[in-house]
Amino acid sequence: MDKRLKDKKDKKFTGTVHGSDKGYAFVIPDDETYGHDFFVPRHSVNGAFHGDKVLAAHVAGTKDEAYIIRILERGNDVVIGTFERQRNRAYVYPDNVKLPEIFVTPASAVGVKNGFKVVCKITSYPKNKAPGGEIVEVLGESGDIDAEELSIIRSYNLEEEFPEPVLEEARRVSKDKILLAGREDFRDKLVITIDGDDTRDIDDGVSLERKGKNFVLGVHIADVSRYVKPATALDNDAYGRGTSVYFPDRVLPMLPKELSNGACSLNEGEDRYAMSCIMTFTPEGERLDYRICESVICSRHRTTYNDITALINGDRSKYPNLADIAADMERLCLAMEKRRERLGSVNLDVKEAHIYVNEKGEIVIPPAERTISQRVIEQFMISANEAVAEFLQKHGAPCLYRIHEQPAPEKASSFFSFLRDLGVKANCDGDLKPMDFQRILNTVDGRPYFAVVNKVMLRSMQKARYSDENRGHFGLASECYCHFTSPIRRYPDLFVHRAVKAVLGGKSFGKLSAFAKEAGVDCSARERVADECERKVDDLYKLYFMAERLGEEFDAVISGVTAFGVFAELDNTVEGLIPLEDLPKDNYVYYEDKFTLAGSKFTFKLGGKVKVKVADCDLGRMRVLFKLIV
Repeated sequence: MDKRLKDKKDKKFTGTVHGSDKGYAFVIPDDETYGHDFFVPRHSVNGAFHGDKVLAAHVAGTKDEAYIIRILERGNDVVIGTFERQRNRAYVYPDNVKLPEIFVTPASAVGVKNGFKVVCKITSYPKNKAPGGEIVEVLGESGDIDAEELSIIRSYNLEEEFPEPVLEEARRVSKDKILLAGREDFRDKLVITIDGDDTRDIDDGVSLERKGKNFVLGVHIADVSRYVKPATALDNDAYGRGTSVYFPDRVLPMLPKELSNGACSLNEGEDRYAMSCIMTFTPEGERLDYRICESVICSRHRTTYNDITALINGDRSKYPNLADIAADMERLCLAMEKRRERLGSVNLDVKEAHIYVNEKGEIVIPPAERTISQRVIEQFMISANEAVAEFLQKHGAPCLYRIHEQPAPEKASSFFSFLRDLGVKANCDGDLKPMDFQRILNTVDGRPYFAVVNKVMLRSMQKARYSDENRGHFGLASECYCHFTSPIRRYPDLFVHRAVKAVLGGKSFGKLSAFAKEAGVDCSARERVADECERKVDDLYKLYFMAERLGEEFDAVISGVTAFGVFAELDNTVEGLIPLEDLPKDNYVYYEDKFTLAGSKFTFKLGGKVKVKVADCDLGRMRVLFKLIV
């Protein structure tokens, strides 16, 4: 028996270590029925580090103290950090402060300069000493934005390059000639694409015609499954990536450029294979019918959101031939939005930053906005996704549904309690419905705390995910929903395309059905990794953007309240911290459930308007610091 097993009453369990830079740690149990994490004092960590899988034991007689018996699996084979040489020794100090410094072999550190960011492979874990390792890649000088961005990308183990067998297969299949056999020919239809100015891959096009008073909407999606066949090198690599990952200056695509920017991209004036969903809508936005087919299309125009927004607003100078279709797009979009509102769709007003690097190499972060053309595409894609999900469910075919479950009861209760403190009448008795949340947004619309209610409501909701079981989409008030419209950049969409083709071709679902549950779990996990990495890189660019604006003043809204200070957000979504010590002198009390920091003279609440000055940009903590202007 392990000597650390102090008492037979101590209950053993497995879990994952969540470390700290102070030496102590927490263990998150694998068994969720515990309902809490366990605290591990420094003297009981037993050589475990952040991310390790361990066998631990609950100290009998304590509520949540544990000690680590042994390490089952190390959580970090590779770390990213800063190289420092100290006399005749060399270390790598990980960017993740929860990990210890790594002693690196002199041979692997030859020529590496102090302060450079590196990738270090851990080779040994000597007892009571720093882990040993070797440098496998030098990323660049610490503080250089490219080196810092690469450090983040490497820390998430995201792949930049494609293996040669994958590239060879992409080059080969992308040369296939477009054939009409077994497909509908839509090349005579006015199909256009509408994307952002800097969109790198174009996987959706739309057509819109009148049939009496009704609208016939065509959503035409790149037929990636025509090129990427199951169990091939291309397919296995795409599944491993799960999704494309987008950064301000680059993209890590799910598919090689021969497909993502070539054969599968709906480029203007080029014939392309597509999967088309043709839907008929009433003037009120009600869908009357739909059909799905394999097709060949040819995009007439590659337009942008700015182009179509200008056209809708009356500027016909660039695309006079699209004036009528643009007007109909707006009419149908507005009708769809009204219909969804009647169903209870929760239309959260959430700002999303669009960060990019201009031709001069400057970081640009314009104020966040959501234009009419973006709403058009959003509504059209949602409609196609719903139709396809219903189609697969109707035929008993496997599907990776995009599900968004009801808010957890405890989070919903906290949210409704917060509303009552604001004086907003709201109850969470019984079964929550999307309409309940929509009514709240309608109630607070136009009030000073509208933004804060949006933010707290979002925090109360669960995260959407992929599942082989249909559980509906709460936020969209949709009973049946999937992702069909972006197969170039999302693997679940590719799965859905294959399922649709199986139905259309009368084929069996055996392998797809067996794969669906696993694919739902894996694709959800990879999406979370991609989202987190994108968010961190965005934060990095925001930090460098604000570093050029030290001393400048901005209007802001309080976006977060903590015991250690107040967070404020600018119109362009940049968020900064006003530390507690820099707030006006007062005896502050933090009310976590009310999102309030209150003193006898000053009170700070979510949604409050403030004026701030940029005080500092802390690269180590990836944080912008503001000063409050009173």
